[in-house]
Amino acid sequence: MGPINRLIGALKKLPGIGEKSAARLAYHIMRAPRDEAMRLASSIIEVKEKISLCPECFNLTEEKNCPTCTDPQRDKTTVCIVEDPQDAQAIEATGSFRGVYHVLHGALSPLDGIGPDDLKANELLTRIKRQSVKEVIIATNPTTAGEATAIYITRLARPLGIKISRIAFGIPFGGDIEYADRSTLARSIETRTVI
Repeated sequence: MGPINRLIGALKKLPGIGEKSAARLAYHIMRAPRDEAMRLASSIIEVKEKISLCPECFNLTEEKNCPTCTDPQRDKTTVCIVEDPQDAQAIEATGSFRGVYHVLHGALSPLDGIGPDDLKANELLTRIKRQSVKEVIIATNPTTAGEATAIYITRLARPLGIKISRIAFGIPFGGDIEYADRSTLARSIETRTVI
């Protein structure tokens, strides 16, 4: 059972995967046809070999620079700052943002050992100066770490004299106010806009 236990051990290192889920996945992989398991293994290897960080925005890319940074139709004077590549992907899926991104690869969390030097914040400052950025949109998560990161980025960017904005948080479209948690409802009142 050594190989199965090693696979379970490897799978439970993935975020959100506990012992039972890892075991369930391992046994599924073992029972799957060989070609399906080989495709999974090949996909993992391919991601590790072909995907790297864009040297401009630090998003994931197969090329030297990501498609967003190389797109001449994008507004390079507006930079949306996100914690992780999947956050940029979620915003991009809306089709409503035509600027570029800057991926920090985390959020400030001293308890987890993540400090300012662990984020791509200095690279952001260099980029703002080099590209004549006019606005940064801070799109960090509405968590303690995300808020601390937003405050930190604001303090870094404010002396540069650019517009700094923060995405709004609140009730999801189609949601009912009565089911919103207190924090979300309070934040939606605080970040209300004039109509």
